[in-house]
Amino acid sequence: MADALIAITVLWGFVFIYAVMATMDFGAGFWSMIYINREKTKATNIANRYLSPTWEVTNTFIVALVVAVYSLFPSAANTLGTILLIPGSLILLLLALRSAFLVFSNIATEYKKPLTYISGIAGIIIPGLLISVLPITHGHYVDFADGTVNLNLNKLFSSPNEYAFIGFAITSTLFLSSLLLADYSKASNEMEAYRVYLRDGKILGPISLIMALLIMITLKNEVGWLYNEMMEDLPLLLISVGFFLIIGYGLYARNPFRKGERGMPRLAVIAVTIQYLIASYVYGKAHLPYIIYPNVTIESAFTDPNSFRAVFITYIVGFAILFPGFIYFWSLFMNDKRYLRQKGNQ
Repeated sequence: MADALIAITVLWGFVFIYAVMATMDFGAGFWSMIYINREKTKATNIANRYLSPTWEVTNTFIVALVVAVYSLFPSAANTLGTILLIPGSLILLLLALRSAFLVFSNIATEYKKPLTYISGIAGIIIPGLLISVLPITHGHYVDFADGTVNLNLNKLFSSPNEYAFIGFAITSTLFLSSLLLADYSKASNEMEAYRVYLRDGKILGPISLIMALLIMITLKNEVGWLYNEMMEDLPLLLISVGFFLIIGYGLYARNPFRKGERGMPRLAVIAVTIQYLIASYVYGKAHLPYIIYPNVTIESAFTDPNSFRAVFITYIVGFAILFPGFIYFWSLFMNDKRYLRQKGNQ
């Protein structure tokens, strides 16, 4: 059981890292589309500047996530591969479409606008499809019969809980990306774009909180076992909501380091990341021991212990090599003033 818990923790870590990075990435593509005709704000330039070096890095984590599922929980991967055939195929198609159109939009400049629109729309649909995996694992939309497993799409897409998750994914994508782009605009000294993204964050923050509450309400009505388990950690959920006050302070407070300027977006980005980390921990803990309720558990789907140890050592070595590179990349991207000024003057 201890090895299985370590394995599912590694897997959930990949899920969380990819969720945060991908929401910011997908949201940036959407904002690039929204503000493409407002050249004076330079909001689209900021979004594209963020997208250019980060979308490739983000995609490495979804590869790591898929490899982790197949190497750590092979029997669960077989079941997930069956029930996620349709949504998974749509996700892969949209990811390929978005990636290709992002590249083409920087090459075929005469078609930049339509390519940006297509990649932006695809980017906002993908988070909704990705988060659909979570309600599917709750088990109420999966039919186990005669050794076969099938996803009941009619039942899934008639569920309020499914739409609450989708709404939360889309609003969170736009909220997190607006906060990060506000921070990036400020670091680049693009104050008009900064004010635009700060305003967007102020609008989308309360909407994201409402969607999170709708998830809890629909969970209580449709997935009682999961809701009751989450209520066991109610203090952590309340702490998570409390971080929303810090986010609000980061959005509205006067900056003590710059007179006459409101907003501390980096504080808001850090607070929202911690908030989502706490909430995802509560959700993940409540979901245990099930990968797909009620038939697939972490123990029944776990790989051979010897194989797990070999894979786990490989992950440790891999992260020891890659993690310093990611830290350096991020520090260069967000803090190197020469880089920011150079890109800002283009």
